[in-house]
Amino acid sequence: MMNRILSGDGPKSWILAVVLLIILISLAFAPFLFPGSRSLETAARICVFIVLVASYDLLLGYGGIVSFAHTMFFGMGAYGVAIAMDRMGTSYSALALGILAGAVAAGLLALLTALLSLRVRAIFFAMITLAVASAFAVLVSQLSGFTGGEDGMNIRIPRELTPAFRPLDERVLGQRISGKLINYYVVFFGCLILFLLMLRIVNSPFGRVLLAIRENAFRAEAIGYRVVYYRAMATCLSAVIAALAGSIFAIWLRYVGPSTTLGMEIMLDILLIVVIGGMGTMYGAVVGTAIFVLAQNYLKSLMGGMSEATSALPLVPDLLSPDRWLLWLGVLFILSVYFFPTGIVGRLRGTR
Repeated sequence: MMNRILSGDGPKSWILAVVLLIILISLAFAPFLFPGSRSLETAARICVFIVLVASYDLLLGYGGIVSFAHTMFFGMGAYGVAIAMDRMGTSYSALALGILAGAVAAGLLALLTALLSLRVRAIFFAMITLAVASAFAVLVSQLSGFTGGEDGMNIRIPRELTPAFRPLDERVLGQRISGKLINYYVVFFGCLILFLLMLRIVNSPFGRVLLAIRENAFRAEAIGYRVVYYRAMATCLSAVIAALAGSIFAIWLRYVGPSTTLGMEIMLDILLIVVIGGMGTMYGAVVGTAIFVLAQNYLKSLMGGMSEATSALPLVPDLLSPDRWLLWLGVLFILSVYFFPTGIVGRLRGTR
């Protein structure tokens, strides 16, 4: 049964299986295991970015397509929800329409970009996607009356998904049940379904053709596969799933702006996580995202504690200063690439 749910693509390593199980249980019971607003925000971000990174890995790791427009599709999903709720009011029909509009718009733009650009060499396609993403970000900033510009948009979501909604007076496992808790589980199960869908896609005949094209596009073309068609389909699927992740993220944050969805730093984070976790492995998105987001949120605090603990030593407190957390994050990335050249999941799958 479990093998069927995982589409026949099991962890293939007991260490990886244990790690994935710990991450799954931690995210599934995060509100009860890690009480507190910051912990819940971190767990929700991990859920969303697992889907976002996995959708990019579908493009890069399985299709061999380098794109810098992935955050554009992420933002389209988020802005679709924000604009629909702003224009149509707070209702589930507006929410559904916004999610659908963002996904359709992302899919159509991805198809147009793919058909116009995929016949060129990989580096030129990457530059084209970068130009399109930059143009979209400028457009969002310029249309301030429609998108909120640089200030972004606050989103009014149905009351049942807000902290003000309290369906029960009693606590459950020490946790008060509120709309925010319901919202978290909307995020969790939405992301879980999308991840399992991608796992099914990459283990289907379509996914195997993508791998063949990644390894040798000329050979795949020679035996009868239309390379441009398969790459265009992969681009569209990746864009639609990224847009759905953006919609989920917007519902959780109740805010959307250029810095939260369209920033180039988010694109760089996605690339780093794919490399850390391992390209061409859906599970790499899970492990890589968990490590990266936890480091982003807690490394600074951890270094602050270590700096205080070593205050009597020379130089060490300065090296461990919280202000240098980005330096140590970079060091951790270099070490992970050095010791895990095929990514953490690639290395663990090689260890039976």
